[in-house]
Amino acid sequence: EQAPAIWKMDALTAYESDGSNDSGKQPKKKVAVTTISVRAAPEVGDPENQVAKHMVHNAQKSVAYNPTYEQLWAPEQGPRNPNYRDGITPGMRNHLMGSVERTNIADFHFEEQFQTFNSFGYAMDPSAAYSGHNSGGVVGDLKQHSEMKGRSVHQATKRDAQKRKRDDDLALQKALQGRGTELTEEEAAEVAKDMEAVQSKEEKEAAAKEEEKKRDKSGIIDATSQFHGKKETDYQGRTWIDVPSDLKANDEQSYIPKQCVHTWSGHTKGVHAIRWFPGSGHLLLSCSMDCKVKIWDVYNNRKCMRTYTGHSKPVRDICFSEDGRHFASAGYDKVVRYWDTETGQSIQAWSGKGIPYCVKIHPKDNCVLAGCSNKNLVQWDPRSPPDETVQEYVQHLGSVNTCTFIDNFRRVVTTSDDKKLFLWEYGIGTAPMKHVSEPWMHSMPAVTSYPVEDGDPKNLLCQSLDNQILVYACADRFKLNKKKHFVGHTIAGYACQVGCSKDGKYVVSGDGDGRLWIWDWKSTKMYRKLKAHDGVCIGAIWHPIEQSKVATCGWDGLIKFWD
Repeated sequence: EQAPAIWKMDALTAYESDGSNDSGKQPKKKVAVTTISVRAAPEVGDPENQVAKHMVHNAQKSVAYNPTYEQLWAPEQGPRNPNYRDGITPGMRNHLMGSVERTNIADFHFEEQFQTFNSFGYAMDPSAAYSGHNSGGVVGDLKQHSEMKGRSVHQATKRDAQKRKRDDDLALQKALQGRGTELTEEEAAEVAKDMEAVQSKEEKEAAAKEEEKKRDKSGIIDATSQFHGKKETDYQGRTWIDVPSDLKANDEQSYIPKQCVHTWSGHTKGVHAIRWFPGSGHLLLSCSMDCKVKIWDVYNNRKCMRTYTGHSKPVRDICFSEDGRHFASAGYDKVVRYWDTETGQSIQAWSGKGIPYCVKIHPKDNCVLAGCSNKNLVQWDPRSPPDETVQEYVQHLGSVNTCTFIDNFRRVVTTSDDKKLFLWEYGIGTAPMKHVSEPWMHSMPAVTSYPVEDGDPKNLLCQSLDNQILVYACADRFKLNKKKHFVGHTIAGYACQVGCSKDGKYVVSGDGDGRLWIWDWKSTKMYRKLKAHDGVCIGAIWHPIEQSKVATCGWDGLIKFWD
């Protein structure tokens, strides 16, 4: 049956070839044959290659696909670091310090075990029930746990209280518990002695608390002083603050100091300000963060002559009167005191609403001015009651940092944290005469008068917090001297005091790195810088008589004398 079909196919092929002679020769079409290869075993992917394909590097910051948990927390591959001393497998870490297990526990029990571990060195193990290791359900010091018999902080406190109660004196127990047993004479005497001691202690504590409340309310403590010299007067009746007869001023020119010749180290904390005795400089007054004011001898034995204690907090500023027989001190306890230099007596004390940052004594009017943190400049009179204020200068928008007299003490210049400079008429605090405020100005926490022969300053040296010293002319017209400014030091954030020589030839200042800087006034050129203190050199003043001597103070608690 298949043969006729084959013949028919051959006949059709022959017919096609016969009929194509007229149309020309054409190429024969090839029939595409698809062959299927058969394999007994199919291809299977290698699971190790798949793991290596999706391996996450331990230093990789981002992943472009979504890895599984096993891939993300798999152990690190490659050679092990020989310096790696952690016993926890890297793949088991879920915290920077190792592996942290999650558990649920009440706050009270957690705090109890936390305090027990800090006090006794052991605590209960919350995972002991299913951890499998034989630790007895305790972590930490097992020996201490056995000695304390597993008691917690609360249980141990109760046991100790009961033990102390049992170990009390038998007579005291009978008296307090009222057992009705008669006390012997020795027991009664001991009970009375104990009760008297307890009562005395309670009275002292109550008195101390009451005194502390009064002190906090008023801010004023009792002022005391101690004289450290041999005698307060000599054989001629001269006091220890009198100017030596052989000390005289001369008109020689000033010279730059080269080395430290003496160091005073009586303060226990940083020294914040120093002042020479007016006119002579044979004594040096200093105030410190140890809440004390000290006065030092400069020419003889160079020892501390007297210590004044009247502030409960660090002393910020000090100022001598014109004759030097009185001085004022301002402290962070919001108290300003007026002292007698010779006797150490506190003549008057004022407590204001703000912290006094600067204090000045008017040379002719016998009044004390203090710039405070409550944005006011307050004026008091030592002859008036302590609660009476003579005048308040109110215009600043920030804490008043400095107060300086000019124009024969008829005007007052103040600077503040509001980056402004005000010029006031002395005794009139309603409105300032002049208001200096520029966009480029910074706060000026230290101001010094530039000396002249007649005693009336013609310039003001202002320490600006943008690391430069500005000069303001105050003779005829109060204005900035744009041609003079002293730069090079770093004082940003510190109220470093500025000083100048008697003849006005040199300008000195400390900086935040403990160095002493010396500039030439005429050319504003920096002449010398000396390493003076470890830390901040907060004060630098030139001697009023000696041409080449400078005193500096710093937050290292030292006062140094340079020559």
